[in-house]
Amino acid sequence: MSVYVITGVSSGIGFGFLKSISEDPQNLVVGLVRNQAATEQKVATELGKRSNVHIVHGDLTNYASLKQAAADTAKIVGERGIDYLVGNAGFPAQFDAYSPIGELGEEPEELDDAADKLFKTNVTGNIHFFNLFMPLVLKGKTKKVIAITSGHADLDFINNFDVENSALYSASKAALNIIVAKFSAQYKKDGVLVFSMSPGVVDVGHFGDLTPKQTEGLMKFVGRVQAYAPHFKGPVPVEGAVQTIRSLWERASIETGYAGAFVSQFGNRQWV
Repeated sequence: MSVYVITGVSSGIGFGFLKSISEDPQNLVVGLVRNQAATEQKVATELGKRSNVHIVHGDLTNYASLKQAAADTAKIVGERGIDYLVGNAGFPAQFDAYSPIGELGEEPEELDDAADKLFKTNVTGNIHFFNLFMPLVLKGKTKKVIAITSGHADLDFINNFDVENSALYSASKAALNIIVAKFSAQYKKDGVLVFSMSPGVVDVGHFGDLTPKQTEGLMKFVGRVQAYAPHFKGPVPVEGAVQTIRSLWERASIETGYAGAFVSQFGNRQWV
């Protein structure tokens, strides 16, 4: 039996993790979400009564809520601690998703607001999350901490294929990767594997209701991805992505070189 604590399980990949992992009744899954009641209702409706699933309120932008979530989780997991701590939640800003950085500068207030939200959620929020839950990880047997990051943070991908969009989001994920490496530097000696993993391009519904200009920006990015990976046919379903991700985090280890690493769902730097 393994104990998992995962942020952002209300939808997308996070809910996919919750669904897949809890299918084994021997696993215990604690999911952190901002809207606890709505997520509990979704779990009841789509998954039925699974006694190994616990939904806890926790907001990456609110330290007090994360501190309370850590206390609530400690009561649930007890002396078993946490085997897998997964920082999945993030803020995917629409503001910069389809535009080059030069255009973002034409709206300075919106740029400041998006940057503040991205870094508070994707960077500072995960620092607090990892710090507050690390004592429970140290009690666990497996001792793995995984941050869900993005291939957007890869400088070679950006430079070699002139990827213009998602500048702020990319910067926040690059900062997250550095934070992950710093946590690894501190806790590797305690047997804790900490690493960052991109899930790839996953169909989580981010591409609906786009304006014509946003659609143009998206198509330009898709062209860059196809130049990078000619085999790319489009986003993969959540279910398939979850299985690939879980396979990697289960086999990854300090001994095989994953400590502090920034890798794709395949365990390398092939993002798609």
